[in-house]
Amino acid sequence: MDSASTDRPAGAARRWRTAASAARPALVPVGAGVLSLVLLSGYTATGAAGEPPARIEVVDARVDWPGHREATAAFFDIRNTGGSDDTLESVDSPALGITVLGRRSGAGRDARMRPTGPVEVPAQGRLRMTRDTLDVMILDPPALKPGQRVPFTLWFRDSGPIRVTAVTAGPGRTGP
Repeated sequence: MDSASTDRPAGAARRWRTAASAARPALVPVGAGVLSLVLLSGYTATGAAGEPPARIEVVDARVDWPGHREATAAFFDIRNTGGSDDTLESVDSPALGITVLGRRSGAGRDARMRPTGPVEVPAQGRLRMTRDTLDVMILDPPALKPGQRVPFTLWFRDSGPIRVTAVTAGPGRTGP
C-alpha cells in the first residue's frame, strides 16, 4: 500500500475528532434549550399556564318546600374567587327527578320559567339564584319534608363537578 491511501482514513478521522471536540461545548446550552422548550410545552398543554383557574364555592343551597307536587325549585349562591370565568353547565340530584336550569321570563301572571342553557360565573364574581331570575327547576319532585337534606351536583365547564347539600326550606321560608 502506498502512503496516500493510508493517510486518507487517518485524515478523515482526525477531521471528525476536531469537529466533534469543537461542537462539544455547544451541546450543553443546546440541550438545556431543548429541555426547557419541552417542559414549557408540557406546562402549556396541561392548561396550567395563563390565568389562575376559577375557584368555585357554593355558600348557600336551598330547595323550596313544594306546596304542590308538580314542580319546585332549588336555589344556589355560587361564588368564583378565582382568576378565570367558569360556566355552570347543569345541575342534577340523585334524590330528585328531572332538574333543569331555568330562567324567569315575563311578569305577573304571564311569568313563566323557561329552560336555559349554561350560565357564566365571572372571575371574582357571584351567581345568586333567586325566584325572579335563575333557578333549578325540579319537575315532579318526590315528597320532601321541611329541613330535609338533598344532595346536588353542580357541573362546571372548567371546575368539573361540585357536590353540595341543599336544605328544604319550610312553608314559612320557601327560598330567597
